[in-house]
Amino acid sequence: MRVFVTGGAGFIGSNFIRYVLESTSDVQVTNYDALTYAGNRANLAEYEEDPRYTFIHGDISDPERVADSIKDHDAIVNFAAESHVDRSITGGTDFMLANVVGAQVLFDAARKAEIGKFLHISTDEVYGSIEEGSFKEGDPLEPNSPYSVSKAGADLLARAFNVTYGYPITVTRTGNNFGPYHFPEKMIPLFTTNLIDGGTVPIYGDGSQVRDWTYVRNNAEAQWLILNEGEPGEVYNVADDNEMTNKELTYRLLELFGLTGEEADARITHVQDRPGHDQRYSVDPTKVHALGWKPRVAFDEALESTVAWFRDHESWWRPLKEAGATQRRGLNA
Repeated sequence: MRVFVTGGAGFIGSNFIRYVLESTSDVQVTNYDALTYAGNRANLAEYEEDPRYTFIHGDISDPERVADSIKDHDAIVNFAAESHVDRSITGGTDFMLANVVGAQVLFDAARKAEIGKFLHISTDEVYGSIEEGSFKEGDPLEPNSPYSVSKAGADLLARAFNVTYGYPITVTRTGNNFGPYHFPEKMIPLFTTNLIDGGTVPIYGDGSQVRDWTYVRNNAEAQWLILNEGEPGEVYNVADDNEMTNKELTYRLLELFGLTGEEADARITHVQDRPGHDQRYSVDPTKVHALGWKPRVAFDEALESTVAWFRDHESWWRPLKEAGATQRRGLNA
């Protein structure tokens, strides 16, 4: 089986590729990535000489490059995306180009090449915020940020390709991921690396926003299962069922650094909230559970191992932070 992975030099994409290469012996993976600011070939450096792995530098918005590169592949998994909500608030054009136009180019090329399987990676943010209960796959999409709008647009394009062309594209919508190789502008790696340096952590508003945290290794396993066992053209929610407020998560991180009580409080800085900040995300993963997936790694173990990874890989994240990856965006927009 030959799998074409877009955005495979990014956080979730590289963890997916690593999972596939570690858990199979007869799968070949092509990593197609534009190497924008969050793409890093070092994420998969140990596989550069592996004959099962090939890297191609390319943009999914380039029709000729895409069409030429996907030849002779059996499946496509699309992780390529601009993904940081804060950045989308201060400038959404790149998100529309990468996440909507890029998806259109990729979907069209795959259809014409008659690629047998296509898995498109989306986000729980396309549903918007929910006060109680959990979103199911058929619920309306009500995205509230430029980022989530761009992802919802791609989801609807996937639906259109099934209805209009009879080309089924499977879509997954995942909760907030965390784990190794996470770009340090996102919450958990930003807070972790700040604490490693003895600094403070910036919480948006009062920190009451609720997120469902999914360990990236668990997510990679779910995506691989859905690609191989899921119903083509269906939508699958993926989440570890680890809901907590941002403030609760912050204190759990602080505790891993031996900080509790007043010492922990002293490390927290409350900053102006992000415009349009969704209060709560929650999705129902019953459909993927029915395929046989359950998260293998529990949250506490995953969070502890993630902190340990960042402690042990300072040479990976420090240059990124020095280049400005720690900036909090979306304020006063």
